[in-house]
Amino acid sequence: MKNILFVVFISMIFLFVCCNTTTNKNIIETEISDFDKILDSFQVNGSILIYDNDKNTFYSNDFDWAKNGKLPASTFKIPNSIIAVELGIIENDTIILKWNGEQRKMDIWEKDLSFKDAFRISCVPCYQEIARKIGTIKMKEYLEKFEYKNMIFDSLTIDNFWLEGNSKISQKQQIDFLRKFYFSKFPISDRTIKIVKNIMEIERTENYILSGKTGLSSIEEKYNGWFVGYVETKSNVYFFATNVIPTDGLNVDDFISSRINVTKNALKQMNIMK
Repeated sequence: MKNILFVVFISMIFLFVCCNTTTNKNIIETEISDFDKILDSFQVNGSILIYDNDKNTFYSNDFDWAKNGKLPASTFKIPNSIIAVELGIIENDTIILKWNGEQRKMDIWEKDLSFKDAFRISCVPCYQEIARKIGTIKMKEYLEKFEYKNMIFDSLTIDNFWLEGNSKISQKQQIDFLRKFYFSKFPISDRTIKIVKNIMEIERTENYILSGKTGLSSIEEKYNGWFVGYVETKSNVYFFATNVIPTDGLNVDDFISSRINVTKNALKQMNIMK
């Protein structure tokens, strides 16, 4: 009897140890020099960073660039949206954000917009108003929950800190944030996740769904461009963060379109988008 109890006791200890042991697979970084050729073809410099969730592998042409922080610009509309929906400031993706009649930087912003359209056309004044409604305290509280670090702001800069100033985020941090959001690792409701995933969707085919957000900042007439997001396929999900600057002589319109184009080309080269 004692022998039986001893065996059961040892078995229980073994089971406890096994169930509480986690395996941390080493993250792999693989350099893809062909991404440089894609960037060159669009006359931009920078880094394309892609993460294969199944293989736990990052791919990039420049990992040093990918680990350096830059202003998040309008990619910050993703966490801004999450917080606004979670707090009830934004009820759903069809709610109308009223135009106050004042002149705005872009004509397409000068009208009433649904929340989804405001995100899609990157209406800066719309999101500045949302940030003011969130307020400094709640913004800091939620960014801390999201581990969305290095955002520097106060009550005076609550509505522009992602566009100018000293706030920084790296491509690696962008992907870490997106992964946690996608896999529901944040203390937010499933409803919030569903709404924000819906407004992020850009393109849907029978083979993949592309979701993301662009960003553009300008400091002393020096542009920096972002495209971050993820691609869902039938068998996997891939996260990406592209950060680029224009080469001399590239016009602004071509630079703006290059952010998405270089990313798509890289995803196609890796047979992620088919």
